[in-house]
Amino acid sequence: MRAMVTGAGANGIGGATCIRLARDARLRGESARIAVCATGKRKELSKLLEQIQAEGAETVLLTGDLCDPTVPPRLVEQAVEFCGGLDALVSNAGFAKPSPLLQTTLEDWDQQVDLHARAAWLLAKAAHPALKESRGAIVATASMAGTVAYYHNGVYPIAKAALIMLCKMLAQEWAVDGIRVNVVSPGPIRTRLTARYYANPDVEASRKAVIPLGRIGEPEDVAGVIAFLLGADAGFITGENILIDGGLVGSTLNQVARSVTSAQ
Repeated sequence: MRAMVTGAGANGIGGATCIRLARDARLRGESARIAVCATGKRKELSKLLEQIQAEGAETVLLTGDLCDPTVPPRLVEQAVEFCGGLDALVSNAGFAKPSPLLQTTLEDWDQQVDLHARAAWLLAKAAHPALKESRGAIVATASMAGTVAYYHNGVYPIAKAALIMLCKMLAQEWAVDGIRVNVVSPGPIRTRLTARYYANPDVEASRKAVIPLGRIGEPEDVAGVIAFLLGADAGFITGENILIDGGLVGSTLNQVARSVTSAQ
C-alpha cells in the first residue's frame, strides 16, 4: 500500500486512516509507505508517525497550506517520490467556519472553497499519472452537510457539495484509466476539531438523542470505510458518496413524526 493522506492530524479522521491503512497492510502481509500530509509540523504529529511505524509502515511527514495552489502538486510529487508510486490518495483536509451567508466574507468563501474543492482537484490532477499506473483509488472526505442544507454553517456545506460533485465527475472521467473515485460524508464525529461541541454533556446528550444509532461517531468509524473503498473488495465501486452519520440524515422524517406524536 502506497498512500498519501491529507489533513492527517492526530486524533482525527486523517490520522486514524493512516493507522488503519498501515495496520491492514501489515495484516495482509504487505509493505506500506504512507505520506502523512498536514498544514505544519505540530508536536502531536510525532506520536502519529510513531503509531504508523508501530504498524510496520514506513512514513514521512509532508507539510504545506493546500489553499496555496502550488502546494498540492508539490506534496503529490514528494509523496510519489517517497512511496515509489501511489496506490491511494485520501483527500481529507478541511475545516469549518460557521456563519450566516449574509455575514460571510469573500475571504471566508475563497478559503473554504479553495481548500475543500480546488485543493482536492489539484491533488487529484497531480496524482493522476501515478494512480493510472497503479490503477489506484481516491477517497475524499466530504460531510453530511454537503448533502443537506445545514443551517447557519455558511460556506462549508457549499464547498463540501462541490467536493462531492467533483469526485463524481472524476469517477466518470477517470474510470477509463482504472482509477476509482469515491466520497465519504461523515456526520457527528468526535475529533480534535469538534471537541468543543462535546465538552458540554448536555450538548452531547442532545446530539446523541437525534442519531438513530445513539452515539457520536469516532474517527475509526470513518477510517474503516475509507480503507474499504481503497481496497480490492471495493474494486467495482466508483462515484459513490457514503454517509457515515449513524442514520442521522435519513432520520429527518422520523424526528418530525416523533415530535408530532409526543405533542398529541
